[in-house]
Amino acid sequence: MTRSDLSPAERFAASKTRTKTPQLQSFRSRLSFALDPFQIAACASVEDGNSVLVAAPTGAGKTLVAEFAIHLAMQHPRDKVFYTAPMKALSNQKFQELVAEYGASEVGLLTGDTNVNSRARIVVMTTEVLRNMLYADSDMLDDLRYVVLDEVHYLADRFRGAVWEEVIIHLPLDVRLISLSATVSNAEEFGDWLQTVRGGTDVIVSEDRPVPLDQHVLVGGKFLDLFDSSGQAATNRVNPELLRATSLSRSGGRRGPGPRRGPRGHVVAPVQQGQGRIERWKIVEMLDDQNLLPAIFFVFSRVGCDQAVAQVLRSGIRLTTAEQRREIREIVEARCRTLRDEDLAVLGYWKWLDGLERGVAAHHAGLLPAFKEVVEELFQKKLVKVVFATETLALGINMPARSVVLEKLEKFNGEARVPITPGEYTQLTGRAGRRGIDVEGHSVIQWQQGLDPQAVASLASRRTYPMNSSFRPTYNMAVNLIEQFGRSRTREVLETSFAQFQADRAVVDLARKVRTQQESLDGYARSMECHLGDFGEYTTLRRELGDLEKQGAARADAQSRSEHDRRQRRIGELRKRMRQHPCHACPEREQHARWSERWYKLKKQTDQLSAQIRSRTGAVAKVFDRVTDVLLERGYLVPRASTGSSGRPSNTDEVDVAPAGRTLRRIYGERDLLVAESLRLGLWNMLDVPSMAAMAATLVYEPRRDEGTLSERFLPRGAFREALDKTQLLWAELDDVEQEHRLPGSNPPAPGLALAMHRWARGAALDSVLDDADLAAGDFVRWTKQTIDLLDQLSVVADLPVGPTARQALDAVRRGIVAYSAV
Repeated sequence: MTRSDLSPAERFAASKTRTKTPQLQSFRSRLSFALDPFQIAACASVEDGNSVLVAAPTGAGKTLVAEFAIHLAMQHPRDKVFYTAPMKALSNQKFQELVAEYGASEVGLLTGDTNVNSRARIVVMTTEVLRNMLYADSDMLDDLRYVVLDEVHYLADRFRGAVWEEVIIHLPLDVRLISLSATVSNAEEFGDWLQTVRGGTDVIVSEDRPVPLDQHVLVGGKFLDLFDSSGQAATNRVNPELLRATSLSRSGGRRGPGPRRGPRGHVVAPVQQGQGRIERWKIVEMLDDQNLLPAIFFVFSRVGCDQAVAQVLRSGIRLTTAEQRREIREIVEARCRTLRDEDLAVLGYWKWLDGLERGVAAHHAGLLPAFKEVVEELFQKKLVKVVFATETLALGINMPARSVVLEKLEKFNGEARVPITPGEYTQLTGRAGRRGIDVEGHSVIQWQQGLDPQAVASLASRRTYPMNSSFRPTYNMAVNLIEQFGRSRTREVLETSFAQFQADRAVVDLARKVRTQQESLDGYARSMECHLGDFGEYTTLRRELGDLEKQGAARADAQSRSEHDRRQRRIGELRKRMRQHPCHACPEREQHARWSERWYKLKKQTDQLSAQIRSRTGAVAKVFDRVTDVLLERGYLVPRASTGSSGRPSNTDEVDVAPAGRTLRRIYGERDLLVAESLRLGLWNMLDVPSMAAMAATLVYEPRRDEGTLSERFLPRGAFREALDKTQLLWAELDDVEQEHRLPGSNPPAPGLALAMHRWARGAALDSVLDDADLAAGDFVRWTKQTIDLLDQLSVVADLPVGPTARQALDAVRRGIVAYSAV
């Protein structure tokens, strides 16, 4: 639309917007494309000094709002931006993009096992790294202006979601949040919570996909639209032709298209509609014929992805030109040059490279991270045309395709095969359609016996993807918050969580008011401090004297002589004590007294609000109290001793963090208390370097459901076995304590990876270690990096001899494919 197409009112509104948002106009002038209305609204709100929650479909351009916040920060010489992402792969990808935009000197990366230029003004990090900074009160938080929470709907993740809430609650209130979310059905509720706990938050929701999605069902070799596109039917009505075709297919049907030649030139038999599924290479050919590549096939198992690649390659298919194959090989060799030759064969490098050169690859967590990164790069460069992936690919990595193929609409959730949810369907199909490249995206559902077109249409047309809190207090969280706020205030802080907001919205409003008033109380207390003595104590005398004098005047006619005499004696005593108090001689006494009176009145209001909170549901605080009781029982917290009378009476419910608790403050993970107790009791003092690596692996590893109990011959020999027995007994003891306190407990240590990690730390070859572990290379690297993270924590918090041993163990396992980093 040109300026001449606008009405006078629209031109006036546009001119007003330009005047109010000069930075946005400057930012837009650098772009080669027009912004969508939701992007303009979000950026204008950020420039106006607000936080924003932006909920929009995958590929809609949410990250542009984050880029604008970075642009704003860079206009001021000291302002900093933290960009958080839920996965290291996303962090690495965003780091590379920002380095290309702002230069290596301005951008840093912190992902636990990677530390690059951490003092830069723009730092990309995982959310856990930021949470740890907040608890440590890191000086890196100085001058922090914006925090981007990318993929903030991860807050619903039951394992890691609490970290997002901790960050949102504890970030300084002057830091603006840029929260980016997939389309969720309760964005307004989440936005209301953000407004409640942080103030000044605008919610911008867009339901519009930037590239329209055409949805198809593949039946008997033919792509049929899922919905009726005649224009005469109601919205989301199932295509009548699809209903007829699936009905025919269920009853045996008629024959499909005539014979045709396959990729190797052999004749392919015609597909009968009643024959069911079509071979994958055939679907790839059909997509290629209709110019629907590149495509992502979502297969809900790693084995299925690898098998799919093998099936397609066996057909002889080739989707690349000679020039593209040459470019692919150059990129692969450059990215993998640091991998040892003997490891390449173990990793199936040559078979993997052959697939890449033919335009086909798998993408799942079992792949070596280096291999996954190469697949992502080649797909983005349009060199790889077909990727068979698990659903983890849908979680934010920048790999949009022209088409998405869903082979099934159910997946194994660890216990049973369950239908995918409407939210998952939306996430998966959100990859279809490349903005600025495709006119429309295409989703293809492969029809199979038992699939109901009406049910598929219902799944595809619903957008129910609620975000529910998974927040629960942990031992580490408890000691950190108690050290920072004390027990009573920690309860109030926890009452501001999204979990509590969803349980009882009124509590959060009250808790935020208490938190704000407590900050004022702290300020009043500082203003009433007197260099001559305890002004709170002096105020107590003064207040009691005033109350007695008022009572005496009010009841002058109603009191007996004895009451009058007692009151007068008490008044005399108080006046004498006041005159003798050191603060009575202070030249600023009345100024202190005014602050003291303000403190007293506000404290009374705050106590009343706190009482209201305690009378509410208190769902999160109850769990916190149980966690606190366990920590008191084990000696990580100690009751606070009474300090006598003062202006602020001591709270017998208060506790202090014991020395052991200060160690626990710096231990993060599912088994934080078990680790801290093991250190305190010296259970690992006798471990050597390989055994320390094996023990750390035992504490982070989560076994597969089909893994049975290991016999001793599959465990490292020597001191490890004794240490493991003691650690397992300690876990059982802690589990009993947690059961007594009605806490869910943690899973027992899992030594399934111990022997492999022990041998890896001793320098064993990759092939033998992977055999011992019975793991894919990608899984081994993932668990080893988690082992490294725990060893790093131990090297910092543990005393001799464990600390130095943990540092040596870390160095011993960080080698070979584990040490590889694309950054």
